[in-house]
Amino acid sequence: MQRARLFSQPTFRHFRFTSRSHHPPHPRRLFSVTMADSINRNPHPDFKTVEASRPEWEADQVFHYTKTADPQWTFGQGRNSLRDAGASQPHVAIDPHAEGRPATFNYKLLISAITPRPIAFVSTRSADGAATNLAPFSYFNFVAHDPPIFVIGFSSSVANAKDTLKNLLDTKECVINIISETYVEAANSTSIDAPFGASEWNVSGLTPDYSCETVRCARVKEAVFSIEAKLDSYHEWDSRAKPGSKSGTTVFLEGTRFWVREDALNDDKNLVDPAILRPISRLGGITYARTTQALEIPRPKFKEELGGQEGYEKLAERKS
Repeated sequence: MQRARLFSQPTFRHFRFTSRSHHPPHPRRLFSVTMADSINRNPHPDFKTVEASRPEWEADQVFHYTKTADPQWTFGQGRNSLRDAGASQPHVAIDPHAEGRPATFNYKLLISAITPRPIAFVSTRSADGAATNLAPFSYFNFVAHDPPIFVIGFSSSVANAKDTLKNLLDTKECVINIISETYVEAANSTSIDAPFGASEWNVSGLTPDYSCETVRCARVKEAVFSIEAKLDSYHEWDSRAKPGSKSGTTVFLEGTRFWVREDALNDDKNLVDPAILRPISRLGGITYARTTQALEIPRPKFKEELGGQEGYEKLAERKS
C-alpha cells in the first residue's frame, strides 16, 4: 500500500489495502444485489397509519444544555443516580458467526445498538460526468484530523458496487454532506432503489452546488456543513457467512475542503454551532434522531481533582 502512513504495520499487517493509484475494473450494472437489499427495515405494514397516530413534529424543541443527571457524582461512585429497572438482568452472549445465524441478524443488531450514528450524505459523479448520485450512509465517521481522514462502509463488494461506490472508485472523489433537520425527508428520499444513471438530486429536490474547489461533484447547497474529499484507499472484506466471497467495502477518504455556512461558524473558524447545524443521526431500522438536548462534562485532572497518586491510592483502597 502506497499510503502506509495511515496505519501501523503491526496492527494492520493482515489487511490487503488497495491504494488510490489503481483498482480492478468492475461492470456497469443497473442493479446490484447486496445483503441490504434483502432486509426489511420497515416494521410497519401501514407506515402512514402509524405515523398519523403520532404527535406532531415538536418545532419548539431546539438545541439546549441541561445539567448532568448527577452533578454531585464523585470518583469511584460508578453509575449515577438514574434508575435502571433492568440493571439486575443477566446479559446474553452472541456469537456473530454461530451456526444458522444469518449475517443480516448481525446487521440489524449492530445498527440498533451502535447509536446514534452520524450520516454521510455523499455526492458523487460518474467518470464521464454524465451521471450524478446522492445517497446517505451511516457506516461513517472521521478517524483522524491531521490529515482529515474519514471512513465510509458499503455493504457490497467492488464487483457489485452500486452507484456511490462505483463513482467513488472511478473518480476518486466525493462530497460528504451532514444532514440537518431542515431536509431530513429529502435526504431519506435518496435511499430509493433507483437504477444507475437516475439522479437522486431530482428525486430529493435538493440543490446541487458546483462551486467546489478540489472535486468535480456537487455539494448540497442546503447543507450547513460539507466536506470535499479524495479517495485515499479502500479495503474489501472477506465474508464469514459465505467463504470465498466479498461482503463489503470500506473506503478511506482525505478531506480537502470544508464548507461551513457562515452563521454556523465561529470567528476562529474552528467550531460549528450545533443549534444551527441541527444534525440528524441514525438509529436502527428506519429510525432517525434529532440532537436537541446536550450536557457538558469537563475532562477531569488527575492531580487537581483526584488528588494525584495519593488520592488514587485512597480510592483504590476503598474499592478493594
